[in-house]
Amino acid sequence: MKLPGLIDIHTHLREPGQTHKEDFSSGTAAALAGGITTVLAMPNTSPPLVDTGSFRLAQEAAARKARCDYGIYLGASNTNAADLAPIAREAVGLKMYLDATFGPLLLDDLTAWMAHFEHWPADRPIVAHAERANIPALIFVAGMFNRPVHICHVSRREEIEIIRAAKEQGHPVTCEVTPHHLFLDADSPNTNPLTPNFLTPDSVRPLLAAPADRQALWENLDYIDCFATDHAPHLLSEKRSDSPPPGFPGLETVLPLLLTAVHGERIAASRYALSLDDIILRMHTNPRRIFHLPEQHDTWVEIDPEAGYTLRGAELHTKAGWTPFEGWQVKGRVERVVLRGQVVYENGKILAAEGYGKSVIGYR
Repeated sequence: MKLPGLIDIHTHLREPGQTHKEDFSSGTAAALAGGITTVLAMPNTSPPLVDTGSFRLAQEAAARKARCDYGIYLGASNTNAADLAPIAREAVGLKMYLDATFGPLLLDDLTAWMAHFEHWPADRPIVAHAERANIPALIFVAGMFNRPVHICHVSRREEIEIIRAAKEQGHPVTCEVTPHHLFLDADSPNTNPLTPNFLTPDSVRPLLAAPADRQALWENLDYIDCFATDHAPHLLSEKRSDSPPPGFPGLETVLPLLLTAVHGERIAASRYALSLDDIILRMHTNPRRIFHLPEQHDTWVEIDPEAGYTLRGAELHTKAGWTPFEGWQVKGRVERVVLRGQVVYENGKILAAEGYGKSVIGYR
């Protein structure tokens, strides 16, 4: 069975500065193994991508190493709104961090929010990490400037209900949800014997929420525009430490988890159905529309929807080498990926060379 090349609009590839966790080579290899042919990389790197110099570091690394196509976000700070103009059109979007997460980019000045909406080019998306009360505040500020906004990794009932109400009132807001917020919650048992007791609510940002919050995401699936992994790799040694950093890897597990849901398994309640069309809409059609992404010609993913197997972190291509879904039985395997007419993944092997990936900006 063929699917179009999938798009992950929310990944952390850790380059520059933290390439022991991931880099553009390993992260895009993981993407291809997961049936993803375009990744959009977040700016909370080291240094963060908040100016021309730091952004060039990421661009140069991606051009040399990426195996699939990619875009790179610029990061908003409290002081750089007026300084991003020279490179704004080279970025796939602007990322605003309105709640605490991994990295130094917390925007704690409301006037800085307004400055970014005022200065950022109207034809480039603005995306935000916003939780709870910050979501209606963000939608209000976006409305002041008549700008659309995309809200990342929605995880709670109150959040999706606010977004639903905003959509019904005509606000141009879109949102995404991660596989770990769809399939895990604060009561989920840890199934990974390599990382005992690490699967706690605060092991990821946003936190794993209550079962009722997870159910609310399924209930409001029609108001969720995208599935995005928030692929956030850390080494096992880091997750086992006294101060484990938040985040889960996800590029290679998102599609089998969703395909398993198509079979009716691991859904929050039996009345919530997921279809292949739902996956294509939220990992191909809507990402292209929201982020103004070019079409990938002669690109597709071949899957065996009936193939059953066990998720094992040791078999993944990400440097993290683990998954919170360790030991899960899934149904649906990526067999082959073709990108721009070239076979780039087949039967477990990455065939794309470093540097084969293209910037989505370069297509324009």
